[in-house]
Amino acid sequence: MAFKVKKYSLAAGILSASLLLAACGGSDSTSGGKNAGSGSKEDKVVVDIFQGKVEIADQLKALTDEYAKQNPNVTFNIETVGGGADGAAALKAKFASNQAPDIFTNDGDQQLLVWKDKFEDLSDQPWVSDAFEGTLDGMTLDGKVYGMPLNMEGYGLAYNKELFEKAGIKEIPTTISELEAAAKKLQDAGITPFAIGYGEWWVLANHGMNVPFAYQEDPDQFIQGLNDGTATIAGNEQFAKFFDFLDLTMKYGNKNPLTTDYNTQVTLFATGEAAMIQQGNWIQPMLDKIAPGLEVGFLPLALSDDAAQSDKLMIDVPSNWVVHNGAPDADKKAAKDFLNWMVSSEEGKTAITKEFKYIPAFKTIDAKAEDIGPLGADLLKYSKEGKAYQWQFMKYPDGAGQEFGATLQGYIGGQHSKEDAMKKLDATWAKLKK
Repeated sequence: MAFKVKKYSLAAGILSASLLLAACGGSDSTSGGKNAGSGSKEDKVVVDIFQGKVEIADQLKALTDEYAKQNPNVTFNIETVGGGADGAAALKAKFASNQAPDIFTNDGDQQLLVWKDKFEDLSDQPWVSDAFEGTLDGMTLDGKVYGMPLNMEGYGLAYNKELFEKAGIKEIPTTISELEAAAKKLQDAGITPFAIGYGEWWVLANHGMNVPFAYQEDPDQFIQGLNDGTATIAGNEQFAKFFDFLDLTMKYGNKNPLTTDYNTQVTLFATGEAAMIQQGNWIQPMLDKIAPGLEVGFLPLALSDDAAQSDKLMIDVPSNWVVHNGAPDADKKAAKDFLNWMVSSEEGKTAITKEFKYIPAFKTIDAKAEDIGPLGADLLKYSKEGKAYQWQFMKYPDGAGQEFGATLQGYIGGQHSKEDAMKKLDATWAKLKK
């Protein structure tokens, strides 16, 4: 499967839809519901949902509770495994023990190839024609659509506007030199510049390493070069810059970064104990819960002193809802009906934007800045200005992310030099590429 170049734009899609319509710890929960066509009231169906967005665990339960009021013959069993937990391993364990969920999530691209034999073909679903151009590419194989995009997400460095003002930072840093100057000003003002959660492998290996991949002149060509042995991470200028960024965050970050997990990292930022955090708009519900009204925004995760290269955010479809093709027919129908209801009903649309704080991947869901929060609003702004990179980490060989994370944690902990760490990254890719 050749990876397609995604053509969607948050600005061209979501903003135009908005104008038209205006003229992710863990938790288990259960709720009940029925959808038209899912069967009679006597035909009880249990739909098992497995998902990794810990940030929306409560909100998703509330949405299925609403579905339950309207559809009393369907019961949901929701399991959320994410944040600091290994959701991918937990999902594999469920399939291995014959406890496969009816609905689960998949990142697409490489993971589509790994899991495709477990997916129901969703090409005939009503929402397919409503999706923004390009948002289905990562879950399309041989002309068939196998997943429904959860949303559009983006990340960079979220920053606390009040703390920046307190430190006298008037201009948003858009290069790595400007970022270091801002960090020094914050530190001089008695403020910890970065909340770094390097106890989480994905913060380093997926979201962090995505930046040097995205900085390549042709990311797909570079990845192909890693696959055929004509390119290496070791000696690559963009990856060397990434290690410089890691050094910067460690110099100006919180203590004990390797024991700082996701929840602790977000809490440090939300409570004002640090001014910046490498995360995305998915943390907005957590910020709203911990510190309602916190004034935040995005600035780029800059590796370069060339603002034209560095002044961008990373924006893409993070994951997709899929239906297990081995589930009983009644479960599959109920699962499809629920997913369609989630993106077509007023209740579902409201939950996606106002409760999940998601930027929708569908034309008929209106996204207002006041609903999706200031982080989402900044993503829309960057996209409108054409300042966005795509996510490349979904193209890693299966299992590479965790090994990359361990290598980078070894660098953070002083076990590897920069040069040795890059060689280890190359060795992991070579080992797992087939």
